[in-house]
Amino acid sequence: MMKRIHSGGEFEAKIGYCRAVVAGGFVHVAGTVGQGDDVVSQCRHALEVIGKALDEAGASFADAVRVTYMLPDRTEFEPCWPVLSEAFGANPPAATMIECGLIDPKYRIEIEVTAVLPD
Repeated sequence: MMKRIHSGGEFEAKIGYCRAVVAGGFVHVAGTVGQGDDVVSQCRHALEVIGKALDEAGASFADAVRVTYMLPDRTEFEPCWPVLSEAFGANPPAATMIECGLIDPKYRIEIEVTAVLPD
């Protein structure tokens, strides 16, 4: 059985995807960008959106097993580290950071998370 979670983001309907899919004991959260004037505020907002999707699925950041960070400028990643450390805390997932173009130049970070559903 699968559950699809929608956040109402502008690209969900335009592109044809949902914020997260719960399937096979995992929560797969789509790449998520955040709103804000700089990379740190966008990072915080993206994590809020991801946190809501995880919560709706019955999971949390403590259940994350994989996270991928995508940034158009890798030098902007380090200012996000304290925010990311706060979110994942004592339960850090396996992580990858990729430098790449995002869907709109105004976005400075995109975050994708996979979590396991707790027993």
